[in-house]
Amino acid sequence: MMRCRLLPSCAAARPRRSICADRKATWSNSSRSGELSTGALALRGGDTIATTTGREDMMGEFTGRRIVITGGAGGIGLETARLFLAGGARVLLVDIDEGRLEAAQAALGKPAAVGIHASSLDGPAACAAALDAAGGPVYALVHMAGVFEPDPLTPETRVAYERAIAHNLTNGYDLAVAFQTRFDRSSGPARIVMASSQAFRRGSAGYVAYSTAKGGIVGLTRALARQLAPDVLVNAVAPGIIKTRMNARFEGSNPEAEQRRLDIPLKRFGEASEVAGVIVFLCSSASTFVTGQTINIDGGANMA
Repeated sequence: MMRCRLLPSCAAARPRRSICADRKATWSNSSRSGELSTGALALRGGDTIATTTGREDMMGEFTGRRIVITGGAGGIGLETARLFLAGGARVLLVDIDEGRLEAAQAALGKPAAVGIHASSLDGPAACAAALDAAGGPVYALVHMAGVFEPDPLTPETRVAYERAIAHNLTNGYDLAVAFQTRFDRSSGPARIVMASSQAFRRGSAGYVAYSTAKGGIVGLTRALARQLAPDVLVNAVAPGIIKTRMNARFEGSNPEAEQRRLDIPLKRFGEASEVAGVIVFLCSSASTFVTGQTINIDGGANMA
């Protein structure tokens, strides 16, 4: 049983982070409510260049906007919801695990304004119902839901392949179809952000179906970006090893985890909040000339 929870916004002022190109550069910032804060960076010699400030300043622009996050009780989905809620958005969490969904609500510290039951995301009607649960036009669809399970290439495990394609790829297509008639047309282009993975670039032994589906997400993202332009901007994120429940096998100091960590130029695994920050950027006014892209979030492990 798929569960949806609509969370109220919790816009709150956050301290602005000081950012400086070097010790001789200075910022001159000004901001207006609901807009991306801008400024000028003063350079030696008197020249200035236009700038934008950090993630905290772009958050106010989401005030009152409806954001639907599938897989919203997972590590990345939860952190993404946290950022959008802090920026004043109205967030609908969709997740198949009711217990984890309730735990996500508790972690966010905000009671659900509306609790709506949907059967699943299997099929166009169910996907449309999930979007309708938002209660009005949707500004952004963030599709993080999916399955991650081994498929050892035997006739008996073909069902695992079908499940991976359905939940990781086909659901994304059905959600995009439903989104076409439900997105918010009131202020600039709406957004879709899909979840791909570095598994599509590297391949993942034992997870053939998952790798295939995540590669399909890249193609789906590019096709949707052309199909829905200029009204909807469509992008994907491709995380590497992120410290979530799905990657629990990389916890601790086992040899496999250590080797994978050393293969990453930044010599560490990523945090769910670091993926969430990119998702928020892709939904902000700072990314209005970005569509059809798959953004690597992997500490430099893949630089193509």
